[in-house]
Amino acid sequence: MIRIAGVSKTFSVKDNKVEALKNVSLDIAKGDIYGIIGMSGAGKSTLVRCLNFLERPTEGTVYVEGQDLSTLDAKQLRQLRKHVAMIFQNFNLLMQRTVLDNVCFPMEIAGVDKKTAREKAREFLKVVELSDKEKAYPAQLSGGQKQRVAIARALAMNPTILLCDEATSALDPTTTKSILALLKDINEKYGITIVIITHSMEVVQEICTHVAIIDAGELAENGTVADVFASPKSRAAKKLVFQGDQKVAIMKSRRCIRIVFTKNSSFEPVIANMVLECRASVNILMADTQDIGGIATGQMILQLPEENQTADKMIAYLREKNLTVEELKDYVE
Repeated sequence: MIRIAGVSKTFSVKDNKVEALKNVSLDIAKGDIYGIIGMSGAGKSTLVRCLNFLERPTEGTVYVEGQDLSTLDAKQLRQLRKHVAMIFQNFNLLMQRTVLDNVCFPMEIAGVDKKTAREKAREFLKVVELSDKEKAYPAQLSGGQKQRVAIARALAMNPTILLCDEATSALDPTTTKSILALLKDINEKYGITIVIITHSMEVVQEICTHVAIIDAGELAENGTVADVFASPKSRAAKKLVFQGDQKVAIMKSRRCIRIVFTKNSSFEPVIANMVLECRASVNILMADTQDIGGIATGQMILQLPEENQTADKMIAYLREKNLTVEELKDYVE
């Protein structure tokens, strides 16, 4: 569906050159919800703009449905972009137009007749659950409602790919969840390939099937979300997944483990049972768990007892309970 082949992007700033991307290669399959994640300034927004050649790579190219974008002229690129829609953090709505007219706007530019455009706009406003707001203006909407209008507008041109550049960064956690649920529903209903640019691992875990981690313009790691979350290999991935770059001062035991919950019942007190079984306490240094359909999902970092035999027994107990267990080196000082 999308193939990024050796893409590099260099910007000239006065007398300096800034390498925003360095030889990035990725494959995004049709129907994926693909997360591209990194810290601020990592180059992820530059990468997403290269996917439709709003930014032309300095080196390398991008293939969309087999088309090499570097070979297309301006007219052909405009035609392609009709099927590669984008939504942004700041919504980009026309404030002087109603909700319905905002959704109609790209169809007007494409020459769709007014009646057909309005019918399609109402159809997609129904999809994003804003049928009752068609006569409202953007200033009368909440942030989440504005983003829903932007999504409806993006869908109006029947895209095959939807690029989301920090689309939930300006929203509160509850609204973010609702927007992500909407995007997931759109992916399943219409088969649209979605690429999400974000700095939040929670967003990736919530919705994405695959993830690529960008660090200082380079591809640090990529794979399925489950694989990267369960066993991050690069320094950048560890920092995003469990803040492995940070150290905790003044700790007695240096032996720490990270456990990942993916299959355990949320009603099973695994850690408490382990403490009772091994007759020793542990220190929870970090926890990020949630109940999804009665299944505990998430992770914990535990500081184990100094006595190695007890620590080994705890690790064996957790593995018997089908938990992924990873020993962390130098997590504490």
